Amino acid sequence: MSAPATSPTRTAPGGLPLIGHGLQLARNPLPFISSLREHGSVVRIRIGPTPAYVVTDPDLTRKVLVTDAAHYAKGGKIIDALRVFFGDGLATIADGDAHLRNRRLMQPMFNKAHIADRGDAMVEQVAATVSAWPEGQPREVYEDMNEVTLGAFLVALFGADLPEHLAGEFTALMPDIMKGTIRQTILPPWATRLPLPANRAHAQRVARLRALIDQAIDHRASRVSGPSSDAGTTVAFDAGCPHAAAAREQRTGLFDTLLTAENPLTRQQLQDEAITLLTGAIETTGTTLAWTLCEITRHPHVEQRLRKELATACADRPLTYGDLEHLPYARRVLQETIRKYGPAWLVTRTATRDLDLGGHLVPGGADVVWSPYLHQHDPDVFSDPDAFDPDRWTAENAAATRGSFLAFGDGRRKCIGENFAWAELQIILATVLRTWPSFRLTSPAPRPQAVVTVKPDHMTMEFHRDPAANRGPSGGRPG
Repeated sequence: MSAPATSPTRTAPGGLPLIGHGLQLARNPLPFISSLREHGSVVRIRIGPTPAYVVTDPDLTRKVLVTDAAHYAKGGKIIDALRVFFGDGLATIADGDAHLRNRRLMQPMFNKAHIADRGDAMVEQVAATVSAWPEGQPREVYEDMNEVTLGAFLVALFGADLPEHLAGEFTALMPDIMKGTIRQTILPPWATRLPLPANRAHAQRVARLRALIDQAIDHRASRVSGPSSDAGTTVAFDAGCPHAAAAREQRTGLFDTLLTAENPLTRQQLQDEAITLLTGAIETTGTTLAWTLCEITRHPHVEQRLRKELATACADRPLTYGDLEHLPYARRVLQETIRKYGPAWLVTRTATRDLDLGGHLVPGGADVVWSPYLHQHDPDVFSDPDAFDPDRWTAENAAATRGSFLAFGDGRRKCIGENFAWAELQIILATVLRTWPSFRLTSPAPRPQAVVTVKPDHMTMEFHRDPAANRGPSGGRPG
């Protein structure tokens, strides 16, 4: 780490006075970030007047995230902006003892056994939402996927008996919360502090979200602590009765792990973690599912293989959580979508001191940028990277991509919810396919829009129960 840097660090072309490369990041972010590979393994850009160092080599990215992670702290402009909303949740809290403690405390929430205990409740929730869509009416798919994802995650997080009014208000509030949060990450810090109507509205929504989370926490706490005086809303479970134990598993939520911890979190910390979990689950999972349905409409052979796999796994009965292990092709389809569309495209760290990164000098305090999108579109690793090819992820092919698929990060800050994300993605995709034998894109081909995630700019679809319905032309191939 102390060896002197020897390689000159090139500055990306196209920077402008005062705003640096901000215009390119705003107008053509994905082509711009991908183009940096041509200028070296570490490339300097300017975000406004501030320099940042973009790592384009996957081996050096591994140094940042894994082998030398202690010297690249969680931080940077994007993380700092998100921290205003998330507080000190697991995704934004600074490195150190608090992060390690909270991660160890939360890790059991996301092991496969905990997820499996809540799997069938999630399946039921998703099926109820997806089957209620009106047939034959164009629907905003991105919004639908976020709503389905939120509903499933609320069941998993707070239990299947969350009061309906809470679940409904969460669902109504989160889209505007997400838009406001994205806006906050784009604007300079001084602009987010001005008493503008948009800033005030966002602050009010965040305050309401925290109040709702407080109510959900109190609801779960009353269940965890046992029967209350309100016999109509609390059920006493007999630990010796297997039927009662099974019923309790259906009602419990992942959040119970935090509520029953030996050294529990403060109320503020519980709020921060709930917001982090909800936002991460909605934005990334909803984006992935919307793009997956879009790609299916453009690749009939993919849809046919998916439906055949589902028919083999489930026959004529409803989907269950146990069926997911028999859907390997669905997993490959989802992984290819994640590779192609991110969903996160730009992540930052902060150099803790002057560092030598692959022979390049990175000054202490500088932002270090890495991009899952850039690595996952590297033509040296992924042939024809703009093509949609789920068979990249067969066992024999996937080994060659190790180190370049970074959608969930790597190292000690790797996404804690990866196992849950895969389960939720498979449940929702399988449920949409089982519920709707036919669907098609009705809008023009959506364009990838890079904000916090790589989301579609506009995407509508029609869903039909007749397999032969609406087999007319659909929108063009997505970009």
